[in-house]
Amino acid sequence: MRNFLVTSAIALGLSACASQAPVPARPAAATPKAPQCWNGDAGAFAEIGVATKISGVEVVCEKTSDGKNAQWMSRKR
Repeated sequence: MRNFLVTSAIALGLSACASQAPVPARPAAATPKAPQCWNGDAGAFAEIGVATKISGVEVVCEKTSDGKNAQWMSRKR
């Protein structure tokens, strides 16, 4: 009987300590990022409006019609 009481007291003590952990804070909402174009030649993303040559072709990073993405478009002359 004594072993049962000691075991119960230890289990109760451990469970009490384990349940006292603070609740982790929620991360702040991520800010939406502006659309970018991937330049495989440079190995990096480019911002809207950047003009460059990719594989020898002059292109400009432009927003798509929905405004949610961007893509490389041939440079207008």
